[in-house]
Amino acid sequence: MISFDSLILKAFTDENKEFITGARINKIQQPTRRELILSLRNSGQTKQFYINIDPKIYHICFMNEENLKKRLIEIPQKPPMFCMLLRKYLQNSKIAKVNQLEGERILELFFETYNEIGDKIYLCLAIELMGKYSNIILYNTDTNMILGCAHNVGADKSQVREVYGQIPYTYPPEHSSKYFIEERYAFLFNYLRKKASSHCEQSEAIQSFILYGNINSLIDNYYATLTNRAKFKALKSEYLALTNQKLKKCQKSLNEMYSQLKRSENYDKYRLYGDLLMANLYNLKDFSSEAKVFDYENEQGITISLKNTKTVKENANEYYKKYSKGKTAGIKLGELIEENRQTKEYFESVLYSIEIAKNIEELNEIELAEYSPNEGSSKAMSSGEGITCIKKDDQTRIYIGKNNKQNDYIISKLASDEDLWFHTKDCPGSHVLLKTQNPTDKLILQCAKLAKENSQGKNSSKIGVIYTKRKYLRKPPKANLGYVTYKNEKEIVVD
Repeated sequence: MISFDSLILKAFTDENKEFITGARINKIQQPTRRELILSLRNSGQTKQFYINIDPKIYHICFMNEENLKKRLIEIPQKPPMFCMLLRKYLQNSKIAKVNQLEGERILELFFETYNEIGDKIYLCLAIELMGKYSNIILYNTDTNMILGCAHNVGADKSQVREVYGQIPYTYPPEHSSKYFIEERYAFLFNYLRKKASSHCEQSEAIQSFILYGNINSLIDNYYATLTNRAKFKALKSEYLALTNQKLKKCQKSLNEMYSQLKRSENYDKYRLYGDLLMANLYNLKDFSSEAKVFDYENEQGITISLKNTKTVKENANEYYKKYSKGKTAGIKLGELIEENRQTKEYFESVLYSIEIAKNIEELNEIELAEYSPNEGSSKAMSSGEGITCIKKDDQTRIYIGKNNKQNDYIISKLASDEDLWFHTKDCPGSHVLLKTQNPTDKLILQCAKLAKENSQGKNSSKIGVIYTKRKYLRKPPKANLGYVTYKNEKEIVVD
C-alpha cells in the first residue's frame, strides 16, 4: 500500500492551494468518527474536500462523484458533537490561508471568522495525517487554545502529547524526515512521467495519475478503492461473526432439545404402569409404597413405585397423566426441533453466502432476515441482478444463485414446473436451475458439478447432489428466503 507521506501532501497542497485559498465552506458533514467532508466553493465551483484519519488509510483529497459512491458514505441523521462544533465556528466562513508544516503530514487551514458577539477571530483547522495518531483539531490562533478535535487524547492514552478542548495546542513531536524534500518531490513526478511514457505494466495508482494528470485524482482513486475494500472487509467480518454467533446459539438449542427429547422418550412406560395397575386393581392393596406385578408385554415381573398416600387407582391415574404429558412434550419438541433445524440450515446458507461474497454489493444482496427464523418471506425479493446465467443454446439456460435472495428469485420467478432444480445434499450451497426442452445426461451431470462447485463442499472428494423437477419443490409457509422442501428427488455423487 502507498502511504500518504509529507511528499504526497506537499504535491496535493501545491496542486490545490489556489482553489482552497479563498474558498468558502458551504456544508460540513461527518459520516463517521474518522471521516469529515467539507463542501468548499470558490470561483463558481463546488468541491467535496474529504478527510480520512483512519490509521490504515489516512488521507485527504477532493472526491469525484464516482468515488463518493465507492467510499459507501452514509451521513448520520444526528451529527456527531465534533461536526456540530465545526458548524458552529466554520459554517459559511472563508479559508484565508492554507499551509503545510514543512516536511510534516500536517495541513493547516486558517479561517478568518467572527464569534457570537461579532468580534473577528482567527481559527485553524489542523489536519494531522500521522497513522494511529491522526486527528483533526480546531484551535484559536489568537489564544492557541483547542476548541475541539475529532477524538480526544488524554494522559491515559499518551504521555507525550495530550489533545482535547480548552488546553493549548502544540505540534506533535517530529517524526517525518525533512531532508531532501524538494529532491524527493521532483523524483516523484519524474517517476510518474517516466511510467506514463513506458509500456510496462502500471499500477492502479499510476494509471490514475496518467489518466487524470493530477495528484488529487491519484489520491482519490487509489484511496477510494482502499476505503471500499476496508469497509467491505469490516462488514464481512461483522456479518461472519454475527452469523456464527447465531449458528452456535441455534446448535446449542438443538442439542438441548435433543437431550430433552431423549429424556421424554421413556414416557411410554408410564402408560404401561397405568395399564398394569388397572389390570391388577383388585389384587393390590391401596396406600402401598410399591406394587409387584407381571409385565405381559415383556414377559417379566416388575416392581412399580407407588405413593403410599394414594389408592392404586389414583396411582394409575398419576401414571396416565405423566404419559399424556410426556407424549405432548415429545410432539412439541419434535416440532421445535424441526423449526430450529430449518433455522440452522438458513444460517448455514447465509454463512456460505457471506463467505463467497466478493464486494459490498454482494454482501448487501444477502437477506439476513434480521437473524430471526420465519421472517424471510416478508422481505423484498431480489431483482434477479447478479444471478449467473450460462447460455448453452437458444432453448437451454443454467441459472446459479449466490445468496438466499437470488436462490429465492430463481425458484419463485425464473423456474417453470418442468425445469430441473439441483442442490448439494446436506451442504450449504447455491440453487442451480436447468431450463431446457432436452435434459440430457450430459446437461444433468454438468449442473450437478456446478452445484458442487458453488457449495461449501466444493473441495470435497465426493459429494451428493440431489435434483428434482420444480413442481416437486415446496416453500413452507413463513419459511426463510431460499428454503424449500422437495420430493421425488434423484441423487448423483460428484467426484
